[in-house]
Amino acid sequence: MSKFSLDVLQKCVFPFVKNTDTEVILGSAFGEDVALTRIGGDILASHVDPIVGAIEYLGWLAVHVACNDIAASGIPPRWILVLVLVPNQQDEELLKQIMKDISRATKEINVSIIGGHTGYSSGISRPLVAVTALGTASGRNPVKTGGASVGDFVLVTRGIALEGTSILAQDFADIAREKGINEQELAQGKELMNAVSVVSEAMALSEHGATAMHDVTRGGLLETLIEIAYLSKVCIEIDMAKIPVTQIVARFARAFQFDPLRMISSGTIAATVSPDHLKDAENALIDLGIPFANIGRVTQGSGVGIRHEEETIYYKDILCEQDELARMWELYPRKG
Repeated sequence: MSKFSLDVLQKCVFPFVKNTDTEVILGSAFGEDVALTRIGGDILASHVDPIVGAIEYLGWLAVHVACNDIAASGIPPRWILVLVLVPNQQDEELLKQIMKDISRATKEINVSIIGGHTGYSSGISRPLVAVTALGTASGRNPVKTGGASVGDFVLVTRGIALEGTSILAQDFADIAREKGINEQELAQGKELMNAVSVVSEAMALSEHGATAMHDVTRGGLLETLIEIAYLSKVCIEIDMAKIPVTQIVARFARAFQFDPLRMISSGTIAATVSPDHLKDAENALIDLGIPFANIGRVTQGSGVGIRHEEETIYYKDILCEQDELARMWELYPRKG
């Protein structure tokens, strides 16, 4: 599954979602993954995300991905609504497994299921899970995607292409074996899924000077940084050599011929941090045991500049409709 392009969104979506409700602080906006609504004396953050790009652990992944977006706004997720669709009426065991996985994820990050819908549709070939996550600010200042300022440092947690590599190891294992990936490497790839939640590090960064945050989902780190730069009206200059790419991600990238910079990576947070708070933010991540890298700075200008040794290549085009995992599904169709 991929997103529509920004051009399509501007023509077919955004003109029809404008509202005049004065309690809506942040409504539907490109690149901002949460809505912010004033509720009494508090602020409610909400987000919905569908998952169809995975099969194994689908429900578990859907909960974490939706809750990651709430956490990336500096607000802890608290409640979820769940939509589960399976292809056939006979898929009771599949439905049960998805719900068991959803339940397991809620316990891991302490969120509550408050409702939802389950059903089946012959119009889909793979199960679909959509999760709406909600949380209250409770006095916290929300962190937006478009909050980066000139001079900020750019931090990336854990590594890139984590989720995409894990899905390839789990749901494309037969193809991986054909491409020479062995059983030990498959196990290492699957293990990456265990680090998909970013709730703890996102909350820590929000409390220690993060000016902008975005979890790295469709389009990978490159699209994430382009969106931060676009919404913040700045340029982000990074050093390719400093971007953390684990050995197992590099192994799968070579085998499947995908670009890690453009591969979905739930489990990774990209954050800009003011110079005055950089050391505090780094220490907070160290205390949590979260690997991270300081990969660049925010400068004047626009787009994202990636330095490769002596050459810097600039990217400005928003390509949210492109993602390497979506391309893998096109190349190697799977059944649910």
